[in-house]
Amino acid sequence: MIKSILILALLTVGSFQMAFANAPKVGRSAAARYFQNNGQKADQPEYETGRGRPRSPNSEVAAVSADDHYLTLGISTYTSSDAYNWGQSGKEEKVGKSGIDMSYRIGQYSNLVDDSIRVSYNEYNVTDQRATKLSLLYAWTLPDASSRFPLYFGFGAGPGIFFKQLSGESAISLDYQLYLGLRLFNIFENTGFYVEGGLKNHLHLTSDGQLNGTYISAGAVFTF
Repeated sequence: MIKSILILALLTVGSFQMAFANAPKVGRSAAARYFQNNGQKADQPEYETGRGRPRSPNSEVAAVSADDHYLTLGISTYTSSDAYNWGQSGKEEKVGKSGIDMSYRIGQYSNLVDDSIRVSYNEYNVTDQRATKLSLLYAWTLPDASSRFPLYFGFGAGPGIFFKQLSGESAISLDYQLYLGLRLFNIFENTGFYVEGGLKNHLHLTSDGQLNGTYISAGAVFTF
């Protein structure tokens, strides 16, 4: 009988020891370890979603990287434009009117030059007739947007497709642009501003005729 009571007591004590061993640690030392671990996590850099670039929670909008999308959208107008053998023989002045311009970065070369697609819609008044054209240009811009340098310049070339053209004139042209601009990033969150000017010229491919013009454009810069 006494032996059975001793065995039962030993089993009871062992059960209590196992229960206390698995219980959560409390007290001053446990609290200190908890706050120390949380402090280490708080010191780790916060990463932007989908970017992988460290950023402090209180920092400003991060700089533009090579992986970011870069797009400009604005309106333009010709400041001067001379047409030659377009709708008539000889020269006609001030034929270029307003337009809409968009540029989208598709790549970057050696952290130096941005490769972009530039799309421009322009209207013309030639011999008192209206003409409209969409230009699709492949462009190189220096320096790249990741540098955040405010001044830039570049060159673009590609086909122009006339939606409305004078009778007997080419429906396709070779367009080329030379431009210089000023861009300001992240004025309001990921939206900035740009102003640009340069040359907008084209040559008719299946007929004679050409346009030499200068333009100015302004609009918004988006990074996302």
